[in-house]
Amino acid sequence: MRRNFRKNSNYVDSKVITFSVLGVLLLATVVFGILMYGKNIDDNVRSGQLSSEQIASLTEKEQESESASTKLGKSIEEAEKENKEKTTTSTENKLPDTQIPVNNIVKEENKTQNSSTNKNGVTAAKQTPKEVKKELAFQKPVEGEVMRQFAKDNLVYSETLSEWVTHLGIDIKAEKTTVVNSAEEGKIKSIKNDPRYGLTVVVSHQDGFETVYANLLSAEFVKEGDKVTKGQAIGTVGNTGVFESMDEPHLHFEILKDSIQVDPSIYIK
Repeated sequence: MRRNFRKNSNYVDSKVITFSVLGVLLLATVVFGILMYGKNIDDNVRSGQLSSEQIASLTEKEQESESASTKLGKSIEEAEKENKEKTTTSTENKLPDTQIPVNNIVKEENKTQNSSTNKNGVTAAKQTPKEVKKELAFQKPVEGEVMRQFAKDNLVYSETLSEWVTHLGIDIKAEKTTVVNSAEEGKIKSIKNDPRYGLTVVVSHQDGFETVYANLLSAEFVKEGDKVTKGQAIGTVGNTGVFESMDEPHLHFEILKDSIQVDPSIYIK
């Protein structure tokens, strides 16, 4: 009995296990089938989407090609239009061969006005004359005998000082109140009382020259800053020079070049 029971029990267990395995296999088969079906559906959907995207891309490329061709056509038309406008403008601005610009006429008139014809009939351009410096030619400020010469490198005897001294000008003998004239045109630089040579007038000239008129009695004819002409009265002969008070009335006259005394007899003409 026990053996039969065990056999029956083992038989039942083996059937249960068999059915269980079959059930699991069946379930696995169903699940696998469901998964495969879902994958097929997903692939189909993706395939549909990709086709749509490809179609959209192709459509956009076609539109861009049309737009580019349209723009290219417009740019070519605009370029041709600009070339036509430039050609028209240049044609309008071009002067006929018989016309002469007004500016050229004015220039030709100016050239004619600035030219002159010489004796040989040759036309030459006029030149603006340049200012020529006047050559200085000093004259004696007073007429009279030169009683003492210029002595810079040697000595002369002074009656007043009772000694041998240098003499940086010339002494021209003249009576008191004799009018003293400017040796050349210039400008009154100074009028002063020199402690050695008395009342003195200094006139500045061009090229760094100055003339000195000393031992004067008066200088009422001019004042500092006045322009004077050659031969214009600037004072009168006197005897105011302390260093030459023992001498006869005379004019002490000096010429300076760049502030250095030079021999007046060389420059007086």
